[in-house]
Amino acid sequence: MNKSELVSAIAAESGLTKADSKKALDAVIAAVSKALKEGDKVTLVGFGTFSVAKRAARQGINPATKEVITIPAKSVVKFKAGSDLEL
Repeated sequence: MNKSELVSAIAAESGLTKADSKKALDAVIAAVSKALKEGDKVTLVGFGTFSVAKRAARQGINPATKEVITIPAKSVVKFKAGSDLEL
């Protein structure tokens, strides 16, 4: 499912227009992104938790040249599914 399909699904479930559904989805994404950038955890009960984790710098190998390179440290977003989220 891509973003436009998600907007259509939100509109169908909520009775909102597609334009309003897109605004709501964009607002949720912006709020989650802002919280994660500030180092906060975002928990949606029944769905899951988004958090930020630090990855340490490490050594890697360039597959084209076989040269050893240093991969810099960075922050990554992690998602842990909630226990109520079923497939």
